[in-house]
Amino acid sequence: MADSRRDLLRWQFKMTWSLFEYHLDLLDPADLLWEPRSPHVFTMRPNATNWERDWPTPEQEPVGVATMAWLTWHIGWWWAGAIDHVTANQPREVAWPGPDHAIGWLRGLRDEWLGTLETADLDAKTTFPWPDGSMTVAHTVAWVNAELMKNVAEIGQLRRLVDR
Repeated sequence: MADSRRDLLRWQFKMTWSLFEYHLDLLDPADLLWEPRSPHVFTMRPNATNWERDWPTPEQEPVGVATMAWLTWHIGWWWAGAIDHVTANQPREVAWPGPDHAIGWLRGLRDEWLGTLETADLDAKTTFPWPDGSMTVAHTVAWVNAELMKNVAEIGQLRRLVDR
C-alpha cells in the first residue's frame, strides 16, 4: 500500500513540477522583482548582506499581493522546512539567494525533495506543518504538492501580468 501511495504522490508532484518548469523556463530574473499595482505588495528587499522578506502583519487587511520573488522565497521556506522535518534534520536557516539564483535554488530543492520522498516513512507521525502531531508524513507530502500547485498558479498568473 505504501508503494502505491508513494507512486501516486510522486506522480502528483512531478505533474505539478512540470507546470512550474513551464513558467521557470520563461522567467527573466528581473520578472521576479516586478511589483503589480496594489496598495500592499510583499516582495524581497536587498540589505547589505542578503535579501529580506516582507511579512504581512496579523491586522493587515487586505493582506496584499506577493511578488514572484516573495513567492519563490516562500516555496523555499516551507519546502526546506518539510524536508528537514521529514528527514529529522535540524531546521535550516532559509535565505533567498536573489533573482539570479532563485530558479536554480528551487530546482535544487526539487531534487532534494525527490530524494527525501524515496525513503520517507509515509506512515510516521509528523509535526510539520501540523504542530499537534496528528498527521503523517504522507499528509505532509500531499500538503507539499498542494502548496506547490497553489504557488505555481500564483507565479503563473503574475508572469502573465509582468509589464514588458
